[in-house]
Amino acid sequence: MERIKNAQWIKQKKDCGEAGLTFQKSFDLRGEVKRAELEITALGVYQLELNGARVHESVLMPGWTDYFTRLQVQTYNVTALLKAKNRLTVQVGQGWLFHEWYDKDSPLKGCHEPLLIAALHIVYADGGEEDIYTDESWRVRESNIRYNCMYNGETIDYTYKPGAFVPAAVIPYTKDILIDQEGPFITEHEHFPGTKLIKTPKGETVIDFGQEITGYVTFDMKLAAGKKAKIVHFEMLDKNGNVYTENLRSAKQTLTVTGDGEAHTVKPIFTFYGFRYIRVTGLKVTDPAAFTAIAVHSEMERTGTFVCSDPYLNRLFQNIVWGQKGNFLDVPTDCPQRDERLGWTGDAQVFCKTASLNFNVAQFFRKWIGDLISAERRYYGRVPCFVPCSLTEGGGSAAWGDVATILPWQMYLTYGDKNALRDAWPLMKEWTDYLVMKAAKKRVGPDDDADLEDRSESPYLHNNQWHFGDWLALDLPDLEAVGGRTNHHMIAQAFFCRSVQLLIEAGKTLNKNVKKYEELLPHITRAFRETYLNEKGETVDDTQTACVLALMFDLLEDPAPVKAQLIRLVKEKGHLTTGFVGTPYLLPVLTRIGETKLAYDLMFRKEFPGWLYPVTRGATTMWERWNGLRPDNEFATPGMNSFNHYAYGAVGEWLYETVAGIRQAPGSTAYEHILFTPEPDDRLQFAKATLKTKYGEITSGWSRRDEGTEYTFIVPEGCTAVARIGTNERTLHTGINKIYV
Repeated sequence: MERIKNAQWIKQKKDCGEAGLTFQKSFDLRGEVKRAELEITALGVYQLELNGARVHESVLMPGWTDYFTRLQVQTYNVTALLKAKNRLTVQVGQGWLFHEWYDKDSPLKGCHEPLLIAALHIVYADGGEEDIYTDESWRVRESNIRYNCMYNGETIDYTYKPGAFVPAAVIPYTKDILIDQEGPFITEHEHFPGTKLIKTPKGETVIDFGQEITGYVTFDMKLAAGKKAKIVHFEMLDKNGNVYTENLRSAKQTLTVTGDGEAHTVKPIFTFYGFRYIRVTGLKVTDPAAFTAIAVHSEMERTGTFVCSDPYLNRLFQNIVWGQKGNFLDVPTDCPQRDERLGWTGDAQVFCKTASLNFNVAQFFRKWIGDLISAERRYYGRVPCFVPCSLTEGGGSAAWGDVATILPWQMYLTYGDKNALRDAWPLMKEWTDYLVMKAAKKRVGPDDDADLEDRSESPYLHNNQWHFGDWLALDLPDLEAVGGRTNHHMIAQAFFCRSVQLLIEAGKTLNKNVKKYEELLPHITRAFRETYLNEKGETVDDTQTACVLALMFDLLEDPAPVKAQLIRLVKEKGHLTTGFVGTPYLLPVLTRIGETKLAYDLMFRKEFPGWLYPVTRGATTMWERWNGLRPDNEFATPGMNSFNHYAYGAVGEWLYETVAGIRQAPGSTAYEHILFTPEPDDRLQFAKATLKTKYGEITSGWSRRDEGTEYTFIVPEGCTAVARIGTNERTLHTGINKIYV
């Protein structure tokens, strides 16, 4: 990547607003080429062609990183595309640069103004070499993409006549931010032709693609010169069957095209949309299949599958997978449609284990952990609420900031990559040290606005900071409330303990000195018990989430009272009341305490609230809120109501581990040692899961037979495995193992 640092940043000389730009460089070869590599990146997003051919299938490159310190450089082998005379063309749009926190006050470039830098290295057959760099010899002009914005969409005007190319402007923008490509490429995946043509009661033309995706549409059109077609992307129809866009907030999610009388294949290149439906105006539509929705996400190998006899559970699992596909677009976003689409740390924290079972996300998260490290260092150990973020973003919330310890450790457990864990060690340690400082009632950094008054003087209680709490829990009378009833400081103390636990585990794995944290852990655990348990040994907060955290994180000297408390709370309600913090652990904890039947009861619930309720309402992805579409067919508050939000999909872990039975043995990494733990339920006739690991594919399944239950376990070579069925354990051999019970 060093050659690109010899190139210069270039831009358009004049302010082009939010129009797309076309950069171009023509050059001749002086002989036969042995090898040619192009290093390129942009502040913005780009699409690259050499002699009219796409150089790579990737889209929206270079992706999104913490632009203040990190910008990925892509390297492409372009040998096969070279000719005697060549033309390199780069379309550049603003991409994620539209966030106003980037270069707002920069004297070198305007806000939203994209930059390009590239270096082409040619090695000739005779041993000679040549380098072509971005400089003032490159030319640039505006393109027929007259507007582009990640939130609002793209405007293409085929009547626009680009002016002559003019020399690009060179600016001395920093190159210190350039890094090699770390994450996987963003590429196009499934294609969905429109399945249904709808004429709404308001007379609007709507196409249903049958699946909510993140991406864009493509279609052929021939429109009279000056005539406009407009495509609005959205998620839901309202109770009357009309277009519903209020939950997009200010995001327009629109593709506008002006015709010139010629035939064109339309597809945006600088944006993406979150949608299941489109509203079409300005075009006559007779066949919905004339429009194709294209799913776009980071390249990830599919590793896990789950299937069972219940179609609702199968649809739920598919919704979990599609929620991940729709939000793993270079960063793990909360949602892909409204004016947000940010890398929320809490969402990634709760979902990372399920994510690592569904797909191989090692490279995806290793890149994002790099962004976390970059952002955390700007905040003296405090992890922002979302990453990438602005220079003034807050953060430090319990469960959100704890992604710093939970995510790296989970990636180590799933993939066994000690080098990746070592790279993440500073992130884990600095976050934990931040918590230690906060508990000691010390301000961390010059902008720490913590409330240090009216708090316990204990140096072991983390109770002087604002937190999100059990986000979107249903344990308050107002179901539109967001913070939940569980004491936010109780949640913070529980996660404080958890982060210290994991730092100790990681430190021992890496041969680090963690004596200080081993001595600290008993004190902060005791502080949790003394502050947040009552005289009966129950959690002071009589909520499902309080119980779940205390049990999940092993914070109890005597867990029996809290076990009974949790069982009582679940049975009294008959449904879950947990939010983002408690939900991921609810079913695993119930199974751990011997209440798998009760966990299945919650899972099979089809009424609101529960995982299957959205399935009964036609959901094809996970919802942000349990009450996103209420039983009375009214929507929840449009200010925060995404219908593609993966966090509650964390329940997928329980489907793999308890329903099908693929679980990693304690002390194992990368599934070298497998513990099969299927727990069948009478409401299912069969269940099966598979998981690809570096050792091979693991299979665990069971099915009902007249004489009992048949279990099938497949163990890859190089792994050890034990099957626990009921109270019996059996050692398994490599290959296929069948057990009849």
